[in-house]
Amino acid sequence: MNAGRAVHITSRDNVLFKELHRLAQDSTAYRKQGRVWLEGDHLCRAAMKRGVQPAIAVFSESFWPLANTRWTRVAIKNVVISDSLMGIVSALESPARMAFVVDLPLAPALLPGAASVILDGVQDAGNVGSILRSAAAFGFGQIIALKETAALWSPKVLRAGMGAHFALRLVERIEAQALDELTVPIVVTSSHVGSALHEQKLTMPCAWVLGHEGQGVSASLMARASLSVRIEQPGGEESLNVAAAAAICLHASAGLRGLQGSHRVSSGYN
Repeated sequence: MNAGRAVHITSRDNVLFKELHRLAQDSTAYRKQGRVWLEGDHLCRAAMKRGVQPAIAVFSESFWPLANTRWTRVAIKNVVISDSLMGIVSALESPARMAFVVDLPLAPALLPGAASVILDGVQDAGNVGSILRSAAAFGFGQIIALKETAALWSPKVLRAGMGAHFALRLVERIEAQALDELTVPIVVTSSHVGSALHEQKLTMPCAWVLGHEGQGVSASLMARASLSVRIEQPGGEESLNVAAAAAICLHASAGLRGLQGSHRVSSGYN
């Protein structure tokens, strides 16, 4: 353990600084480096709560003397960078005072019988993160992201997920054919076809499909579905944001008897 010691970086030409910058700014850099950038004490705290030990803890120079020992003694290595460099590495308008770099968990295998959410080309990072939060809240422990979906461990999705990643089994870059392995019914959402959600007798566990923000669920997944539902909108709007639709649908399933504690799966960090 580092016992509170730190390596100080003052140059943007430093090799480690360049790696941190790529992790923080490039949405898919984690796939090459095998590590994930968590900026801000909220995400860092969420990771620690799940027992994740950071490989690196990064502190701004002004915060380092003030940092509590819970932050300075948890990582394998501490790095202190100048406030100006923190502003460069950060993707936030107001850079956080600290960040963790954690090892990317090994890619988990798809669990055929798990309560799941299938992301079919959902591309907005904010939407993906919000859906992950709803999935974790309502007991859907497995996220299956098809290849066209936004990178699940990107910094923007992580910020929008607000720690939900560490409670979920994240299976990404999946081909549609792999969904044939699922033993749970597939339920698709649509803004204009299918039966009204509130009239349906849902089953659990199941796998909800959320589609692309503009095009919706693809034809290949519609063909695989056991049930297609729509959300009634008495106000007359044409459609709901995909993250809002996800929250409504997953909440509808969460009320089913036996959901709590019976369909949980292990995440890559458990």
